[in-house]
Amino acid sequence: MSPRMKGWLRWLAAFAALFAFGLVMFGAFVRLSNAGLSCPDWPTCYGQVTWPQHAQAVAHADASFPDRPYEAHKAWREQVHRFLAGTLGVMVLVLALLASWRRRRALAAVVAGAVFAAVGVGMYMHGEHLWSSALAACAIALPLFASLGLHRPGAWKISVFALAVIIFQAMLGMWTVTLLLKPVVVTSHLLGGMTTFGLLAWAALRFAGVGAADNGLASLRKLVVIGVVLLACQIALGGWTSANYAALACGYGPGSFPECLGQWMPATDFKQGFILWRGIGVNYEGGVLDLPARSAIQLVHRLGALVVFCYLAWLSFKASRQGLRGFGIAIAVTLVCQVLLGISNVHFGLPLPVATAHNGMAALLLFALLATLARTQRRAAVAADEPVRGD
Repeated sequence: MSPRMKGWLRWLAAFAALFAFGLVMFGAFVRLSNAGLSCPDWPTCYGQVTWPQHAQAVAHADASFPDRPYEAHKAWREQVHRFLAGTLGVMVLVLALLASWRRRRALAAVVAGAVFAAVGVGMYMHGEHLWSSALAACAIALPLFASLGLHRPGAWKISVFALAVIIFQAMLGMWTVTLLLKPVVVTSHLLGGMTTFGLLAWAALRFAGVGAADNGLASLRKLVVIGVVLLACQIALGGWTSANYAALACGYGPGSFPECLGQWMPATDFKQGFILWRGIGVNYEGGVLDLPARSAIQLVHRLGALVVFCYLAWLSFKASRQGLRGFGIAIAVTLVCQVLLGISNVHFGLPLPVATAHNGMAALLLFALLATLARTQRRAAVAADEPVRGD
């Protein structure tokens, strides 16, 4: 691969990662402002490419969806979020094409996957849901297997794999609407967004040459991987808390933290709080769980936060002691900011700017860990060139 092509990969991966971070933030804003069902159809909004703006279009929207009256201040948020997600999808597609360039089978799989995804969306809009699902499955599988068989370094493979992830993320976005904010889908959609950001960030870091000269930091690498896994679990718990509207289950203001409802052991229902699947047809907007179940979710989220805080605080100290002081400080600063934002959410009653920033800080903490992980990997493993003959 020519240096010019590698330069395009490096800059596109960096820009896509930055764009994905912004999308995570905007997605959190949409969800937390209760705009997730403001467009009851998908991928259109009340049957329009944008959203109804004129009186006649609004009247038609209300007549077509009598159970979901049109709310202009929410609909634009949801549809703009979809436009931004589509833009990121195009970026990832271009990145996958560049990463598989002059690898005939991988390139064909990427192109076919993109075509199947586009045709699948069209068939879904025409009511052919079975065929649409089959095409979507193929669209996900093709770049997935192409990435596994691509004979290039890891950053190239991840660039192709990210296409499979973002197509699946689009499916989750559709199911978020069609399954009426089912918590397991909403949580998976959040994890999908974070995964997309993480993959693009990792590719950008490796294309930029972040790495080590040898394997001297191999022991730290394992500890960082554990930190990433713990953070991913905590992000999932945070998504589950938000999707079940349990962020304020312990109240807000005095007595809400570190206590819950003014008690150290309030009434809880852990069994009901963590049932993943409750059937189809229930509208989960506003939540369906009672207070004991929501309190159980909130307390588990707090316990997870304590575990993650203790481990990552120790990891930041460990990284600093092994010569990665800047990375250790980055982990510590984002970790403390994230905890303070979480406490502020409870104390001030979940203000939208703070709650949105809480999601963004989680992504920044993930980035700090991924940057540390990249720094512990051998640089030569990614920087090594490879033949450009077709495979």
